[in-house]
Amino acid sequence: MNQWQTLTHEGLWANNPALVQLLGLCPLLAVSTTVVNSLGLAIATLFVMVGASTAVSLVRHQVPSTVRLPAFVMIIAAFVTCAELLMAAYAYPLYQLLGIFIPLIVTNCAILGRADAFASRQPVGLAALDGLMMGVGFGSVLVVLGGLRELLGQGTLFSDMALLFGPFAANWQLTLVDDYQFLFFVLPPGAFFVAGLLIALKNVLDQRSAARALPAAASPRSERRVRVTGIIK
Repeated sequence: MNQWQTLTHEGLWANNPALVQLLGLCPLLAVSTTVVNSLGLAIATLFVMVGASTAVSLVRHQVPSTVRLPAFVMIIAAFVTCAELLMAAYAYPLYQLLGIFIPLIVTNCAILGRADAFASRQPVGLAALDGLMMGVGFGSVLVVLGGLRELLGQGTLFSDMALLFGPFAANWQLTLVDDYQFLFFVLPPGAFFVAGLLIALKNVLDQRSAARALPAAASPRSERRVRVTGIIK
């Protein structure tokens, strides 16, 4: 694989921030009660991760090493502020629902870690792609976790999507079980349980993929006896 394919594979699967690096777990577990909550935070995190990685790569030669981390935090905070203002302007009910977890994106170790470990050492294109793939990988896990918790905890899917997409999405809710609620999956312990299942599923798939990639054992070769006749002159 070339470098672009490697970054895509690592961000979406092999080095996924949520399933492999286990970074950003606080908002991942606290907000993912429904799909709309997870999707709102995933979009905000993706915006910040792409913007911060691109900006860090642009200024990587101008920032002294002594103030590198504080400068990166300031860059991330600037993009978080932009995401917060945009959400407050266009999806205010969802902004109120997510509350403190939008500003807390500043402290997401996945964003700061990639900015310091990768974006500060790579050109703009690769840094932007890395931020995009890491953001999509993190957001995908967030949305899947929110969907499973909403389904297992409330028996619905895509409820209250109008909070993010407006009145157009008012009828998107799918009710699979009427008058159903399983409080365990709505509360934080349910988030830990479902996240653990997702991590275990990924590990199982990786093990099976590695087993299939192993070359088949060579069949034992039959022994042959060779008679060597010397010629004596």
